Amino acid sequence: MKLGQLTGNGEDAAVTGFAIDHRKVAPGTVFGAFEGTRVNGEDFIPQAVASGAIAVVARPEARVEGVLHIADTHPRERFARLAAKFFAPFPETAVAVTGTNGKTSTVELTRQLWRMAGFHAASIGTLGVTTADDRVTTGLTTPDIVTFLSNVAGLAREGVSHLAFEASSHGLSQYRTEGLPVRAGAFTNLSRDHLDYHGDMAAYFTAKLRLFAEVIDPDGTAVVWVDDPHSERVIDLARMRGLKLVTVGEHGDTLRLVSRDPTLLGQALVIAAEGREHKVTLPLIGAYQAANALTAAALVIATGGDVATTLANLARLAPVRGRLERAVITKAGAPVYVDYAHTPDALEAAIAALKPHTAGRLIVAFGAGGDRDTGKREEMGAVAAARADVLIVTDDNPRSEDPAAIRAAILKGAPNATEIGDRRAAIAHAIAEAGPEDIVLIAGKGHEQGQIVGDLVLPFDDVTVAREVAA
Repeated sequence: MKLGQLTGNGEDAAVTGFAIDHRKVAPGTVFGAFEGTRVNGEDFIPQAVASGAIAVVARPEARVEGVLHIADTHPRERFARLAAKFFAPFPETAVAVTGTNGKTSTVELTRQLWRMAGFHAASIGTLGVTTADDRVTTGLTTPDIVTFLSNVAGLAREGVSHLAFEASSHGLSQYRTEGLPVRAGAFTNLSRDHLDYHGDMAAYFTAKLRLFAEVIDPDGTAVVWVDDPHSERVIDLARMRGLKLVTVGEHGDTLRLVSRDPTLLGQALVIAAEGREHKVTLPLIGAYQAANALTAAALVIATGGDVATTLANLARLAPVRGRLERAVITKAGAPVYVDYAHTPDALEAAIAALKPHTAGRLIVAFGAGGDRDTGKREEMGAVAAARADVLIVTDDNPRSEDPAAIRAAILKGAPNATEIGDRRAAIAHAIAEAGPEDIVLIAGKGHEQGQIVGDLVLPFDDVTVAREVAA
């Protein structure tokens, strides 16, 4: 592809790729130089040019010498649009999911429902790139724009026709999900998270709203879980843009949750849709799992899926890795669940999901990540202390922080909790404490395969450790 085909300026140089890391620049690359929270990409423009960059996308005031300067006051967005032209085509049907909690489950459940309907489908998010055949870990909920677009284009070449992806607040604010057609977008919920990056809840919510204000196709659909108190603003924005609206939940018009009754291994749902009630046995436990499943069903329906068939297929859904995943049943007969809950709201939801299934005590072990929103730690402790019967505070991913200081912050909200810094020892203690009528919840890390301590990533998988100490 010629550079002029991207810019419209007639440049004859051949474009070989796109990069936002100057170390990945090769001859023919278009380089994106952006201001970041820690690093300013504009500082590396000379190195990118020396390595063969033929154009640089950057702010008008950036200094670019020797190659084309594609100047824009919103360089991230401009770079994304240009990169999308280069990497296209993409899967014909793409949907995005935003919200504080439930993104990973919703995109994966959407993928499963599409597969049951006979489509070659994929999902992209915290779990990586997932298809019916493979999974490739990216390490980020929303990877950088070059990785994202190249992955999506690669899926299209492999025959994937339907794609569901997570649209995180970081990804939306940094234009990491631009360029490909998005037929529908879903809003799950909003609660405190990532304030270390966004500063306050207003900025955090505004980042989420970009999905509906700018990313979804103008003739696309907004799917909204209406039982969240922030849903009205999403609905208002969708109507202002003229998007089609699909509402889901106990107060939903499209898919209304009439009733939800816990069963031994799941829950019985009654859903009102198209003038009649549909009874479904969902093989996932917890109110928030029902919300995720119904939001996924709504996305499938919004992109052409048959209502009755899609709702019936909810009974065939498989659990999502690290999302209330049952890791093991102890020798005493207590089930042990692992969940990714790492916010006060998510932790409360996970506990609430397990409570109806607990004849005895609910034993919870969790921590909080370092170098992240410090204000939520005491809140998480208070939520867990109010709802768990036995509480163990341990380490999560301390990163560069002192693990003891993180635990101390949590313990302000849970002064009667047991403190065991070593996560393996904490899991072992929780499992040893559990009797036949108890349930153990290990929260915070979910699917993660490592524990970040300082600059090291130490091998650690909550599910594997639970099975080992329970043996």
